[in-house]
Amino acid sequence: MRYKDLFFDFDDTLYDTYGNAVIALRETFEHFCLDRWFSDPQVFYDAYWQVNIDLWGRYSRGEIDRPFLIVERFRRPLRAGDGSVVTDQFCLELSDYFLDRCAEKPGVIDGAHELMDYLKQKGYRLHMTSNGFHEVQYKKLAACGLRDYFTTVILSEDAGANKPSKQFFDYALQRSGASKETTLMIGDNLQTDILGAMNAGLDAMLFNRWGVDLTESTQAPTYVVDSLRDIIKIL
Repeated sequence: MRYKDLFFDFDDTLYDTYGNAVIALRETFEHFCLDRWFSDPQVFYDAYWQVNIDLWGRYSRGEIDRPFLIVERFRRPLRAGDGSVVTDQFCLELSDYFLDRCAEKPGVIDGAHELMDYLKQKGYRLHMTSNGFHEVQYKKLAACGLRDYFTTVILSEDAGANKPSKQFFDYALQRSGASKETTLMIGDNLQTDILGAMNAGLDAMLFNRWGVDLTESTQAPTYVVDSLRDIIKIL
C-alpha cells in the first residue's frame, strides 16, 4: 500500500457545507425577518455567497482574521438591503445563529460514509484537516456521524496557520505522526488543499466537484476524481 495516512479536507469534500449552509442561511433570513429590508431574498443570498467566497479566500491567505470574517460576511450583504441595520452587534447575532444552524445539519457529500467505511477497512489512518472554526467543526462532525473515522482532527486554529501554508501541513504531519512520503491529501479546493499540500511535499488528490479548469494550474494534482466513489477505485 503506497499510502498509510490520508489527510482529508472536511468542508465540501466530505461534509456538504454549501448545501447545509444554504438551508441555514434561509433559516437565518427568516428568523431575523430580513424581508423587512429585502423584498427579494435572493438579493441577500447572492450577496452573501459572493462575499463569503472572497472572505474565506483572504482568510486562508492570512490577509484577514477570524473576527473580521465573521462580521464582514454579513455586513456587506446587509448593505445591499433597503435601510438595514448594519452594526457589529447585529452582524455577530446573525453569525452566531447561522453557525449554530449550520453545525446541526447532517448533510454529507454523496458517497462520504461509503468511502470512509472502505478506507477504514483497508487500514488507512484518516485525519481531518480544516481551516474551519474549532467549536463549529466538532459540532458538524458529530451531526453528520463522521467523527469516529478520524484518528486526529487538525484545525488551523490549533496549527497557528491556515491551509495552504506549509506551516499548516508541517503541523499536520507532526500532530498525526505521518510521513510525507506515505501521506495523501484529499480535498476539493485546488489552492488551499491541493497546491498547499504539494508545496509542502505531499501527494494530493483533487475532488473536482466544482469542475475547476486545471489547464492553467501551476502544478498538476497527483490524482483527480469527480466523485467520492472514484476514490475507491484508486485507493
